[in-house]
Amino acid sequence: MTQNRSRAVRIHAHGGPEQMVIDTVEVGAPGPGQVRIRHHAIGLNFIDVYQRTGLYPNALPLALGMEGAGVIEAVGEGVTHLQPGDRAAYAANPPGSYCDVRVMPAMNVCHLPDAISFETGAAMMLKGLTAQYLLKRCKPVEGLEPGDFVLFHAAAGGVGLIACQWAKALGLRLIGTAGSDEKCALARELGAEFTINYRTEDFAARVKEITGGQGVKVVYDSVGKDTFDKSLDCLRPFGLMVSFGNASGPVAPFAPGILGPKGSIYVTRQTLFSHITSRERTQSMADDLFAVVASGQVKIRIDQRFALADVREAHRSLESRSTTGCTILLP
Repeated sequence: MTQNRSRAVRIHAHGGPEQMVIDTVEVGAPGPGQVRIRHHAIGLNFIDVYQRTGLYPNALPLALGMEGAGVIEAVGEGVTHLQPGDRAAYAANPPGSYCDVRVMPAMNVCHLPDAISFETGAAMMLKGLTAQYLLKRCKPVEGLEPGDFVLFHAAAGGVGLIACQWAKALGLRLIGTAGSDEKCALARELGAEFTINYRTEDFAARVKEITGGQGVKVVYDSVGKDTFDKSLDCLRPFGLMVSFGNASGPVAPFAPGILGPKGSIYVTRQTLFSHITSRERTQSMADDLFAVVASGQVKIRIDQRFALADVREAHRSLESRSTTGCTILLP
């Protein structure tokens, strides 16, 4: 594509992977507070599926994709933290990363350290920043200390494998769930102390067994409908249920009155974009992520790579839960 034109994956109606089409779009110069970035790699996330299906509604036509990494081609007025030629990575709104080149707000775009590749940068920003706020900012009322038990669903997924490693580095005893013995083994390999195959075991009973009947201080749940109710039963008194996704469907409404008999527990629904509302906060969280990755304590596993033109196949793989670690698209 020429400098002023780009391929962009868009939907013109909500629905399945077949709704995604590759359009050719015009890309102009960045305005005030914007940058133009040419992608070298693009991240794939479940939020992209939610937006495609309409679970998270947006105006149509909609360009998909929330994260990417590449080289800055131009910066608009008022942008001082980036310059043309800089390596950069981001997780950001509005969607639109499934493309060759785009103009976007600069606020959440971060300078990518030379030690981190474009592929790793694209794979880790949304998932890594999510793991950062979950482990560092979503804490139970009694706090989190080394030696505390936490439960992490979908532990072999993109966010999960980062969280397994980061939790271990923080001294937390992470119990991970996954849907196969192979995925459980992968989570253990990357830092989960215990794993539970939720297809063959009752994870609530197993959590109580592992914790000597005490329960965990925090449950981190991106699965949603299928795991929510039993997750509440895994918490110790005053524990925290952190819901941050709906891979199995949205959680049904529930009566707050049930939380008292379960130990006066807390429930929160989190999203990354509540946490990265300023340049300073985004950079602080990204610096923490870059440091733990550069140190080798957290390794970013990219287990699937697809050409941008094969984006429908990539979405089918993600939705079938056949993926592990991170998935990227290559322009």
